[in-house]
Amino acid sequence: MANIKSQIKRNHQNEKRRLRNRTFRGAARAAVRDARASIDSGKPDKAAVLEAISRLDKAAEKGVIHRNNASRRKSRLMKALAAAEAK
Repeated sequence: MANIKSQIKRNHQNEKRRLRNRTFRGAARAAVRDARASIDSGKPDKAAVLEAISRLDKAAEKGVIHRNNASRRKSRLMKALAAAEAK
């Protein structure tokens, strides 16, 4: 346990940010999971993929995930959607 005042404050701030970031990261993860499920089901739902892309962009905008990470995930989703629609 920290006994320096500034470190105690920093720990408190980190915990608050961690809890706030969890919601954005979890929402992005859930949206990607739903989009993947719709693609794998054989009937790709473009709305689910667009929702996932939106959630990833929001997480990247907030700094929860890196923008390149979000871009890579979006690219993979779109690639999977295109392949599913081509079948």
